[in-house]
Amino acid sequence: MRFFLPLACFALPAFADAPVVEAVTINGDTFNVTLSHPDTGWDHYADGWEVLDADGNRLGFRELFHPHVNEQPFTRALSGVLVPQDLTVVYVRARCNVDGWSDDLFEVVLTR
Repeated sequence: MRFFLPLACFALPAFADAPVVEAVTINGDTFNVTLSHPDTGWDHYADGWEVLDADGNRLGFRELFHPHVNEQPFTRALSGVLVPQDLTVVYVRARCNVDGWSDDLFEVVLTR
């Protein structure tokens, strides 16, 4: 007796490294954020970052409109971020257009 087992193939998503916040500087209400991500082109690239308070409330969002394949790491600014005076720390996290938001939060201790 012969047994034939169906062969099943499952395609699993290919996850690249998450975007990484390398550095953050603040000048007044402007956040300068340096990111790195193994952008491959329009199909997979870091497409934004946000500033959060300790409760996860968004204070600012910077959308990135194109890949930075040959510019790694790269820095982009966001002006007009209103940080309440009573905060002593904020967090920045990055996103890519395939895998979404990174789980890593970059802590920024505020000095006023």
